[in-house]
Amino acid sequence: MKNVLVLCTGNSCRSQIAEAYLRHFAGDDVKIYSAGIETHGVNPKAIKTMNDDGIDISSHTSNHVDEYQHIRFDYIITVCDNAKENCPFYPTEAKRFHYNFPDPAKARGIDEEVDKAFDEVRALIKIYCQLFVKEQLETKNHF
Repeated sequence: MKNVLVLCTGNSCRSQIAEAYLRHFAGDDVKIYSAGIETHGVNPKAIKTMNDDGIDISSHTSNHVDEYQHIRFDYIITVCDNAKENCPFYPTEAKRFHYNFPDPAKARGIDEEVDKAFDEVRALIKIYCQLFVKEQLETKNHF
């Protein structure tokens, strides 16, 4: 079984969304983890935006990357530049991938504008995860 780590700054939005979509598209053939170089708790707006797409992440936890030092990862995906620059060294042959998604937690404005920012980032991450599963994990997908 392949192990995938999605790494972000605070493990509150982008990495949580990516973890959920990777699990959704890869199914039980892959073990997906997400973590942050800090922990900020799962953002309630991330939970809402995923619920809007039919995926419940309300039971997710915000984990620190050090919790997974003992796991041999096959893939490490950083979803923000800060995490890429500060990603700890893993003594593995893990393939590394990076995409700097905008941080929806930094969106400002009225509720509708903030919700729109979360929805837009969710859509970007969903497409990225679909392609990642198709191109890297070679599993039967649920498209």
